[in-house]
Amino acid sequence: MSLADNIEFLRRLPKLNGFNGLGDIGRNLRSPVDSPLVETADFGSNPGALRMFSFVPDHRQAVPALVVVLHGCGQTAAGYDLGAGWSMLAKHYGFALLMPQQQSSNNGNGCFNWFNPEDTARDSGEACSIRQMIARMELDVGIDARRVFVTGLSAGGAMTSVMLATYPELFAGGAIIAGLPFGVATNMREALSGMFQSPSRPAGELGDLVRNASNHKGPWPKLSVWHGSADRTVNPANADEIVKQWLDVHGLPSAPMSEADVDGYPRQVWWNADGETIVESYTITNMAHGTPLGIGDNDERYGAQGAFLIEAGISSSYHIANFFGLTEWIHLAARETAKETAKETEKPAVKTTATAEGAPDLTRVLWPMTTLSRRPEPTPAAPQKRAGIDVSAVITRALTAAGLMK
Repeated sequence: MSLADNIEFLRRLPKLNGFNGLGDIGRNLRSPVDSPLVETADFGSNPGALRMFSFVPDHRQAVPALVVVLHGCGQTAAGYDLGAGWSMLAKHYGFALLMPQQQSSNNGNGCFNWFNPEDTARDSGEACSIRQMIARMELDVGIDARRVFVTGLSAGGAMTSVMLATYPELFAGGAIIAGLPFGVATNMREALSGMFQSPSRPAGELGDLVRNASNHKGPWPKLSVWHGSADRTVNPANADEIVKQWLDVHGLPSAPMSEADVDGYPRQVWWNADGETIVESYTITNMAHGTPLGIGDNDERYGAQGAFLIEAGISSSYHIANFFGLTEWIHLAARETAKETAKETEKPAVKTTATAEGAPDLTRVLWPMTTLSRRPEPTPAAPQKRAGIDVSAVITRALTAAGLMK
């Protein structure tokens, strides 16, 4: 099929509500699932006509962080949560979760409209709807405004680029899985070109797209980028373009400062002058289009394998949560518990006047009975004598006081 045919076919997608465009993913994830997500209907003017789902665990941080998770085409919030395991992570590490959901009336393929100018501008369309959802979470949950993060897959990854660029002051960080850079498409033809060909652009040009999306002057969100090297849906070269875009925004050099394998896959890292990782990039070799699944460093498995949810031996959700600094909470909580336990251990033993089942403390009963009794002050004619101790009487009185004798 030619590029022109592809363009015409995808232009008709909003009219083809029965077509999901991504094979079995629609059937797998549109079916009802047992989900902890709760829908909120009223969260603002909602100019993008999106649906709001969220999860707030009972056991959470006093002022929890928030992670916004954006699903891919053909997926639902609940389906992607089940596959990627984000509510499991939220429950384990005590942060709040927000999962916006696209409606077929907006896009027949269920994709976020990451290339429509009206949906990708600040305070407009779908981007504004997601911003309003975050404001509702701030009001209802009291989230930590300094720890708001966003991540997404495919079209959700491209929409993650949109949110980071249009509301950079809102996010401390983001993670893009199999997505595209911000601003590389303003119509369907450009979107297809970016997905399939990913033409290279100068770093400064890419950086300007972000800088011109708002009046923000920094600091900028940190970023984690994930992409399969065998992706035939979104060209893997997009990962390089995303990294290039945000390195330019952060003023970092193009050459990585560190390279190492993580769970068998290459990871490149760039950090700032304080040694904090600002940009990282994972290449999941030989993986097709989707979210990589595996076991986290805590030996827990997050998510479930399915269409575009690929067992790869590395848990992207866990590593992204770790990149956001969210996995530290459980360690901090453990250290605080250890400190409290140590304080309790160091406290001196407190003597009580009763033993088990309400019996008096025999030490307190016996002690005054075995103390020398005093007579009136001695006089020269009558020197004081020490009173003798009737041990038998003392024991009898003690046992009687303890209720052990009558």
